[in-house]
Amino acid sequence: MRITFVTPEFNLSGGMRIIAMYANRLQQRGHQVTVVAAAINKPSLVRQTKSVLKGQGLISPPVKQPSHFDGVKFECRSLDRFGPVTDADVPDADVVIATWWETAEWVAKLSKSKGAKAYLIQHYEIFDYLPKERVKRTWSLPMHKIVIAQWLADIAAQEYSDHHVSCVPNGIDTQQFHGIPRGKQSVPTIGMMYAEPYWKGCDISLKAFSLAAEQIPGLRLVAFGHCPPLDQLPLPAGAEYIQCPPQAMMKDIYGKCDAWLFGSRFEGFGLPILEAMACRTPVIGTPAGAAPELLAKGGGLLVPSEDPEAMAAAIVKVCRSSEAEWRAMSHQAHATALQHSWGETTELFEAALHTAIQRSHDLRLRIQPQRKFMNLNLRWAS
Repeated sequence: MRITFVTPEFNLSGGMRIIAMYANRLQQRGHQVTVVAAAINKPSLVRQTKSVLKGQGLISPPVKQPSHFDGVKFECRSLDRFGPVTDADVPDADVVIATWWETAEWVAKLSKSKGAKAYLIQHYEIFDYLPKERVKRTWSLPMHKIVIAQWLADIAAQEYSDHHVSCVPNGIDTQQFHGIPRGKQSVPTIGMMYAEPYWKGCDISLKAFSLAAEQIPGLRLVAFGHCPPLDQLPLPAGAEYIQCPPQAMMKDIYGKCDAWLFGSRFEGFGLPILEAMACRTPVIGTPAGAAPELLAKGGGLLVPSEDPEAMAAAIVKVCRSSEAEWRAMSHQAHATALQHSWGETTELFEAALHTAIQRSHDLRLRIQPQRKFMNLNLRWAS
């Protein structure tokens, strides 16, 4: 197949990592892959003028940042403007994939020669800072949806009456994230991702750790994140914090923990759950994203949302579990991660693209007789 992904930009986000991994794996499977990205939005002349008039000076132009697409072997095209992506920007292909609500609007307008249209949905982006009605309308565009978790498939069915989506869970790179069988840490250690956005639930995880530390003497916290520690989200004394760790270091961070906290209020998938599990670390998580499915087999504990007390109780339970109980949970976490290897998920994603092509073909076959019938009626009327 000739496959095109259309993305808003190249960066180091988890969502872009998923796209890069699919593109790389599909290329390895013999497909011809192109990824087209709109440039980071440059400040307009109006914004620059307002900034100067306010005495704030000119806004610095965006600087190219590292991304998951650096050094890849498939074709990447970065435009010199921020959208919309048009026919002139993308190659002819068998299938073209939108990866964000704005790109869905762009892809919907591409000509048939650019391929059957698919929509990779990694979140339900009904956020206050986005035009919600426009986002919602993209779910009704005539494109085959590929979602990464069951809760997104449920939204497609319940809110938009689309019962034909492909559910393809995210994969995990078991060469990057792995660990040998081990026991509990000599010092009870809990890990978490540190992030500012409210919906990530960092405050819930920190509160839960604080409550658990009152019952577990010497309880230690390990965290990583992209931003420096914030005054409104203080880390506990003695916490180990790694800012922007290199990817090669991630398995060691996960591997030094007895449990990994996933406190999200709202999440598309929750990739750190799989990353921790692949490193044999059980996860204590809220029912956001794919957590209910991933934790269902016993590789961790599911706790209610917005409930740091319940999460703290789970931390205490894991830390006080016997060595045999902990090893059983660790083994199940690892087994769950192996069921989501990139080989498995790439096959599912490839099948979803074939479905998108077939549905587009079937739709054209249904439309053509209707058009012929309309043309015949017009001739008779004349």
